[in-house]
Amino acid sequence: MAHAPDPAALLDRVLALRADVERQVGAVLPSWPLADVPDDVRASAANLVRYLALRRHDLADLQQDLALLGLSSLGRAESRVGPQLDAVAWALAGLARRPDGPPPPTADDLRAGASLLERRAREAFGPPPGDRRVRVLATLPSTAATDPDVARRLVAAGADAVRINAAHDTPSDWLAMAAHVRAAAESLGRHVAIEFDLAGPKMRIAAGVPEARQHLGDAFWLLPVGSRPRGGVPAPRVQVTLPSILEQVAVGQQVWFDDGKVGGVVVETAPAVDRRDPSRSLGTALRVVVERVARKGQRLRLEKGVNFPETEIDLPVPTPEDLAALPTALQVADLIGFSFVQRPAEVDALHDAMAALRPGPPPALALKVETRLAVRALPSLIVHALRRGPTVVVIARGDLGVEVGFERLAEVQEELLWLCEAAHVPVVWATQVLEAMAKRGVPTRAEVTDAAMGERAECVMLNKGPYAEEAVRSLADVLRRMHRHQDKKTPRLGALRAWADED
Repeated sequence: MAHAPDPAALLDRVLALRADVERQVGAVLPSWPLADVPDDVRASAANLVRYLALRRHDLADLQQDLALLGLSSLGRAESRVGPQLDAVAWALAGLARRPDGPPPPTADDLRAGASLLERRAREAFGPPPGDRRVRVLATLPSTAATDPDVARRLVAAGADAVRINAAHDTPSDWLAMAAHVRAAAESLGRHVAIEFDLAGPKMRIAAGVPEARQHLGDAFWLLPVGSRPRGGVPAPRVQVTLPSILEQVAVGQQVWFDDGKVGGVVVETAPAVDRRDPSRSLGTALRVVVERVARKGQRLRLEKGVNFPETEIDLPVPTPEDLAALPTALQVADLIGFSFVQRPAEVDALHDAMAALRPGPPPALALKVETRLAVRALPSLIVHALRRGPTVVVIARGDLGVEVGFERLAEVQEELLWLCEAAHVPVVWATQVLEAMAKRGVPTRAEVTDAAMGERAECVMLNKGPYAEEAVRSLADVLRRMHRHQDKKTPRLGALRAWADED
């Protein structure tokens, strides 16, 4: 017969784990750029280091043994790694009747991280609605610039924040959208934050889309606007923005379109020349063969994104277009969405650009995690952003799913949520939430479950669509219901209602 775990042996393991975590803090924290930062930023950075050190260990067996003793596990330690380890060690020392355990942490110690995260969410988005913790962020369509009722309907339906996408429309449109949002919020007595997304270096289909659906084995050229391949195999031509990216892609590397709806591999490169003047070079053309697509095929569509997950793209960020949009963004935004950020130096560059345009406290910077490199660099990105001002992380699951692979997306998005909670940084759960409902008026069952997962974030983003108002209302209702049962990862154990009338 198996016996209960030995508290004394578990205490030794937890104390050793605690000592290793503190060694990592002593080794890593001095190397981070934390000179002259506020105390709360230093505390968040230290907790982030502790969490990364803790999760380098395989804690599965320890977690199970602690649960068998009825102790609070380490599985919800993200925001309070040190105090949680102390709490577990203190309880084990009591069970083992040993005097060498640490003193118990105070309630303030255990709640400090969560309180800091909540404060930062308020700084970025404003106060949460009274009946739910998680905010709803609605994307504005182009019509919001000319029709004030678009913003009013979204705010009335429950949107706590709205998103302006600089990849579309013009500065005058953005200013009009923001004015309509502010007017709607004031008339409805609501605080509504505005997120302004800089477009970043996103390659998109610009012209030349084949009329036929793409099927397995079909081939086409990917090339700059106004060009043709010189000496290449004849095939349909798809013209794209940001042609300099094409020069960084090698034969054999993957390419994906429209958030993964069509996937292919590069089988040939050729010089791209001007269609009217073949003596004029326009860069590189890539011939792509389709390897992944739905059985019925899929059309390529204008303005849809193109991703190269196996290629480490080297482009300046923020882009010249981002910097051109920044003065307008600073007039209207509570948050600036930083698309395709990958390196700490890029965070510093955008903060420097904002400071040059508008002295004083900056708007919150929303780091959009969209590439493999951004995932790897996220701890450094967060620290560089936090030391300059309010910071939010956007888990942009469209591009991210293509970049890391759909098989890994569920795992990676969970890890990103945990990491951000350890850094006390608010998270926006983004891309394709209630997508079918926003576009067709009826959600899928899987979408509703995905929307409920948004309770683990601080904000959930909806894309635009003809039924966006209904999607906002439904998402707010799902999040309100989930708030009774869940607070991020922690069950709240609200009373069950499904069997309330049972004997």
